[in-house]
Amino acid sequence: MPILYRTTASATGGRAGQAKSADGILDISLTVPKELGGDGARGTNPEQLFAAGYSACFLGALKFVAGKEKVKLPEDTKVTGTVGIGPREDGTGFYIDAALEISSPGVDKAVLEDLVQKAHIVCPYSHATRGNVDVKLTVA
Repeated sequence: MPILYRTTASATGGRAGQAKSADGILDISLTVPKELGGDGARGTNPEQLFAAGYSACFLGALKFVAGKEKVKLPEDTKVTGTVGIGPREDGTGFYIDAALEISSPGVDKAVLEDLVQKAHIVCPYSHATRGNVDVKLTVA
């Protein structure tokens, strides 16, 4: 299958540095959260970026699946991603977990739950994390 889109971004300074896309549209300061020993300076971190990216990607997959199923999702359909980080049990590094909360006011809960399961198959983030990251899906 051909790649339809590819992008490039670079980081300097690690978790306390700068991240920038090759086209300059993304240009952000990275900071270490207080919970990980940081000073709480204003900026973002890889976990926030992953939560935002996964949420947006999953919503795109949900809209795609809904369209195939002829289900109209309201404009205020929302996916909220939560990403956690902690030390691995073996002490050799860190792991992340993820949770997605999906709400679509006015859509029957059973219908939405079915769409969410199908979107979880379609979404490239879900595909990439499958078997590697615990992902909890909740329909609100």
